[in-house]
Amino acid sequence: MARTYFEAGEQRSARVRELFATIAPRYDLINDLQSFGLHRRWKRRVIQLACPCPGRLALDVCCGTGDLAMGMAAHGATVTGVDFSERMLEVAEQRTPRKWIEARQSLSQAQKRPRYIRADAQRLPFPDDSFDIVTGAYGLRNLADWELGLREMRRVAKARGRVVVLDFGKPDSAIWRKLYFIYLRLFVPCLGRIFCGNAAAYAYILESLQHFPAQHGVAAMMRDLGLTNVRIVSLLGGVMAINYGEKRHDA
Repeated sequence: MARTYFEAGEQRSARVRELFATIAPRYDLINDLQSFGLHRRWKRRVIQLACPCPGRLALDVCCGTGDLAMGMAAHGATVTGVDFSERMLEVAEQRTPRKWIEARQSLSQAQKRPRYIRADAQRLPFPDDSFDIVTGAYGLRNLADWELGLREMRRVAKARGRVVVLDFGKPDSAIWRKLYFIYLRLFVPCLGRIFCGNAAAYAYILESLQHFPAQHGVAAMMRDLGLTNVRIVSLLGGVMAINYGEKRHDA
């Protein structure tokens, strides 16, 4: 299938923005279908690692429709979500999931919904050392320069702040990786065709993953940036992965 959305140069941001404007109305539905609902469990694991609680400031980079942002806010953190897709942010603003309402009612004090800001993850509009928690789900892989995006996440994290990233991975097992790539090449674009009328929009996942170093590359970059306690949480044999690191206290 032709690479309609993946661009290696300056045009990539515009093409990816176009992609997410196209899929925003069905984004959550297709996430449920292509992951068999498991993405919700994986995001809960991200939130556990991020450890949000009242008094902590959290930033969710490439927040999409707000799953992580709302999940952290439900635990009491003050959360800001940023994304460069206006359409995705519109969906996030409109959402009030039942889980959010139930979690909010179970807390001893009223919590605020996340605030959402349209911004470029490669040029975050926040001072250094602003947040106790910086998360991102399925975002780094979509950036024109993922390393710059990770640098920005590290920059805005406070000393001892946690940086937690969830994204598609590359299984270490060659056989499992091949089967996984076949699934991404054949099945996932069919979901895009059926529910968005655009197979290329979801063929993009495999295209972008092939150009992304995935969990081991992100872990190596975290170490290069001086993050400590760096680790990889492998999910489903590495088809998904969470990268975790902490900013040094003397940073």
